[in-house]
Amino acid sequence: MRRRTVTAGNLEEILQLTEPDRAPEQQAPAPAPQPPPRQEGDGLRTEFEFELPRGYVDEAGTVHRHGAMRLATARDELRPQIDLRVKENPAYLSVVLLSQVVTRLGGITDVHAGIVERMYATDVAFLQDFYRRVNSEGHTRAAVTCPHCEGGFEVDLSGGRLGES
Repeated sequence: MRRRTVTAGNLEEILQLTEPDRAPEQQAPAPAPQPPPRQEGDGLRTEFEFELPRGYVDEAGTVHRHGAMRLATARDELRPQIDLRVKENPAYLSVVLLSQVVTRLGGITDVHAGIVERMYATDVAFLQDFYRRVNSEGHTRAAVTCPHCEGGFEVDLSGGRLGES
């Protein structure tokens, strides 16, 4: 058996290179157009709005705080494992993963690893927690306790300014 090294940075490229040969008449049909994301009224919520604690500052000095994150797929979880940056530095996994599932950040619709790299650490930590809540627990609510009256209540992490309900 002959080994070959694939150095592609793109999962689709690797999948195409390792896909078994098909006869021309057996070629896969063109992918069907994807339906729009389902919303709460359809029973399954696939995209969640959020507001960053500090906000991403772009090259022009514009602060982007509002954004959206979609539910992760198995492919989203697997793709960072073949990324050379992650292989060199396992801590980079969260940067790659977040860049795949954050669909919008302010007016930016092409959120890539370079943008996540330039975010403040508090915003990255917020997105990591948000990702965990959305994908593991299925909601964006968090139980909190008032430091003054010690009363417990829930807050929704998906929007609003810190300290507001």
